[in-house]
Amino acid sequence: MHFVDAKGILTTSGGKCGMNIYRGCTHGCIYCDSRSKCYHFTHPFEDIEVKQNAPELLERSLKSKRHKCMIGTGSMSDPYMHCEENLRLTRKCLEIIARYGFGVAIQTKSDRILRDIDMLDEINRSAKCVIQITLTTYDDDLCKILEPNVCNTKRRIEVLEEMQKRGIPTVVWLTPILPFINDTEDNITSILKECVRVGVKGIINFGMGLTLRDGDREYYYDALDKHFPGMKERYIKRYGNAYELPSPKAGELNVIFQRICRENGLLSNPEDCFKFMNDLPEKYEQMSLFE
Repeated sequence: MHFVDAKGILTTSGGKCGMNIYRGCTHGCIYCDSRSKCYHFTHPFEDIEVKQNAPELLERSLKSKRHKCMIGTGSMSDPYMHCEENLRLTRKCLEIIARYGFGVAIQTKSDRILRDIDMLDEINRSAKCVIQITLTTYDDDLCKILEPNVCNTKRRIEVLEEMQKRGIPTVVWLTPILPFINDTEDNITSILKECVRVGVKGIINFGMGLTLRDGDREYYYDALDKHFPGMKERYIKRYGNAYELPSPKAGELNVIFQRICRENGLLSNPEDCFKFMNDLPEKYEQMSLFE
């Protein structure tokens, strides 16, 4: 990893505020979109760029903001990857968010977030906290191939359970679903049943497939050659260089997804999930576990 002094930390778009304390990732997920050339990385993806002055920049920004809002993090780079173990920059930023009465929405695959559950609890009691966990693959052995350097799905489900115990609302990203690999009824149903059991608020899915851009396509195809011989050729034959790669089973899987969400009162429209995550009412009442 290498350290930089960033010029700014908060980005604002459409009334939403987001931040990325780190740039790059060490999780090694074979499908990672953040590797795409369109994001203009000037360093190796695993050589994490650390914005060492992120807490100071965040405090300066929040001091000057006239209205409270939700602060999102984790959309590009996981705030709880390996370097957070010692640097604790995410923790420091959470302390600042709590101090100034803002809310936070965090997206992660890592159980390191449990180290900060006390701070997340404090933010949720005073403003609002939403934890987003990505779940793609229920089978442990397959999960280890697809997401090799991060805790498996069953451990992430335990993270969801711990958040539920504190009354901290959770949203699951059920994406990407990889054609011919984890696009099975058993996989989708197993994950959804666990989401229901642990009481997530909503599930985000974009149609049961994945997207590939220049940069991440090459990385993904190299992984297919390594772990699934012949699969790359199957992809090229079916999809060419398409950006969107829907599963051949997308229709039937979406029917299952919508039915289970509807029957259990889970948000299933991405727009509804994003609205819930981005909305910070003037007086936020802590969500009931049984809403």
